[in-house]
Amino acid sequence: MPESIKTSARITVNDRAAFSAPTGQSLLAALQERNIFIPSACGGHGLCGLCRIQVLSGAGAITEREEALLSKAERRAGQRLACQVQVERDLRLTIPEHFFYAREYKAEVVALRELTPDIRGITLKLSSPATMDFKAGQYIQFRIPPYAGGRLTYRAYSIASPPSQPGVLELEVKQVLNGIGSTYVFKHLKLHAAVVFSGPYGDFYLRPGNRAAVLVAGGSGMAPMRAILLDMRDRQVRRRVHYFYGARARRDLLLLGELQTLEQTLPDFQFIPALSAPLPADEWHGEIGLISDVLARHLAERFDGEAYLCGSPAMIAACIKVLHEKGVNDDRIFYDAFA
Repeated sequence: MPESIKTSARITVNDRAAFSAPTGQSLLAALQERNIFIPSACGGHGLCGLCRIQVLSGAGAITEREEALLSKAERRAGQRLACQVQVERDLRLTIPEHFFYAREYKAEVVALRELTPDIRGITLKLSSPATMDFKAGQYIQFRIPPYAGGRLTYRAYSIASPPSQPGVLELEVKQVLNGIGSTYVFKHLKLHAAVVFSGPYGDFYLRPGNRAAVLVAGGSGMAPMRAILLDMRDRQVRRRVHYFYGARARRDLLLLGELQTLEQTLPDFQFIPALSAPLPADEWHGEIGLISDVLARHLAERFDGEAYLCGSPAMIAACIKVLHEKGVNDDRIFYDAFA
């Protein structure tokens, strides 16, 4: 007698949630059908590497795409890409606890505004569910519908508004040459459009305590920092904070007036913008240079506070080097890197 074909498998998540799923689909899709939303900026095509989970048993062989995106140490620890693992047999896996709190949301675009020549602000009014609980600094996965012959995909965008406004979310999207997500936002997304996203995700948020903190960002890395600062204002948090923000020229400075006003209303807060290539017409009298160099000039020789960084991998690497030189250990450095 031929062996019967298995049509379903049992998936156990964090030894607490178990369910049956049809075989033949990706683990990412099986989890999403159970409303467990794993981040995936590429829409499950094995390109972004965000859907990392730990598979304890039941997964097949490592795929070529996983070999390219996961280190040997990660593979030895059982790390896999959920989009590359096929449901063929019973699976046991571990995912970060905060993934259980992510949901899918529907919203309406109620405002679009040009913040700089290449950064667009988007305001979303949630409709179903009508509110979202999140921590300042977290991000969402924004669904990018097919356009110009493309395919459905997702992009991760940090929330720029504070948790005190759970029914309205603000995003800040930077235009990237040939970027799938930013091209849609700048050329195709219209006012009053219906959009879909999932979230919240991420562990980039201000840790509780009284330590002094430095925030460092560039470009659209402003988004989570703005959310954190507005949340501090709303909760009347008193904590010494210096925010270093880097841009090329004055036209690229994001929300300059708002941050300067916040200096007057948020106790012990100082905003330090810097331009790396100011134009003669800028008549700039503030800090000049790479933001990592500005950080090095301002930070004490031995800094005993925390650091929160958001920007390109190169910017973050340069800032971490400065922080290490100033005596800041990795357990006091938190960052959110984007390409």
